[in-house]
Amino acid sequence: MLTADYVVGLVDGEGSFAVHFNQSQRRRAKVEPKFCLKLRADDRLILDELCDFFGVGKVYIQRDRRPNHSLCFRYEVNNRKELREVIVPFFREHPLRFPSKKRDFDLFQQIIAIIERGEHLTEPGLGMARQLASQMHRGSLDALDTLVQWERGVEFNDLNHRPSSHEREERPKTLSQAATARLLIGTKS
Repeated sequence: MLTADYVVGLVDGEGSFAVHFNQSQRRRAKVEPKFCLKLRADDRLILDELCDFFGVGKVYIQRDRRPNHSLCFRYEVNNRKELREVIVPFFREHPLRFPSKKRDFDLFQQIIAIIERGEHLTEPGLGMARQLASQMHRGSLDALDTLVQWERGVEFNDLNHRPSSHEREERPKTLSQAATARLLIGTKS
């Protein structure tokens, strides 16, 4: 059985508070808040226990086909009522300890409040929610996470773009090809 202190430590290290702004005309929700935590498949039991601890949310498989990435599972709560009535009150009562995670939670709960008041349905309210969300995950390793890219509505940005294998230029196969490549880009060996 998990304790509140254990959950706080786990979320400090592995959790994420995120907000996605949906541009699709087919989806009703334009602001989609989410609390989640991702772990390797070996540790799925902890996510199931976290789901039982909170009594809300679901555990999903997250397949990653990139080399050197293992199968993971993600615990998610994206139901606004569950976020408002369970997740936010828990972390108000049991504060996070990492300053960066605490800041993200503070911004997250402000966005939840904007949604609760219905202000996200107006241009000024939506603008305020966007402005608050843009301050989340600054300077943290979370900025490299695919969830952060999802919430920002972009696949990559200049700060964290790591080219995939199909985007990289082909590597030289011989020493003479490598030497020629160095000369072309103006570097010395």
